[in-house]
Amino acid sequence: MEHIAWMAWTVPTAIFFCLLGGTLATMTWLALRYPEAERVGVLRIPTTRGDRLFISLIAAAVIHLLWIAFAGTNPIATLPIGEGVEVSSLWIATVISLGSAAVIFRKV
Repeated sequence: MEHIAWMAWTVPTAIFFCLLGGTLATMTWLALRYPEAERVGVLRIPTTRGDRLFISLIAAAVIHLLWIAFAGTNPIATLPIGEGVEVSSLWIATVISLGSAAVIFRKV
């Protein structure tokens, strides 16, 4: 595994890539099972499921970058697992991102 040592393969990184792969697999399954039609939302442009997913991913990146810039990544809690696992405040940004994705898929 020395050929991928340049990447910081941590548990959060692995979770991110697994969820991203699962999201793409789900979107592929939805496209095959339920063919999509373009619809016009609050942006007043026709968008598909894939367009809304892309907008959601870009919004999540911006939300996380703004969160890091203004709130930082300080721990908000420590879980009593082993020697103690700190929970980063980035989880709040993740919850906000999931909420914004839900709104984007419903309204855009």
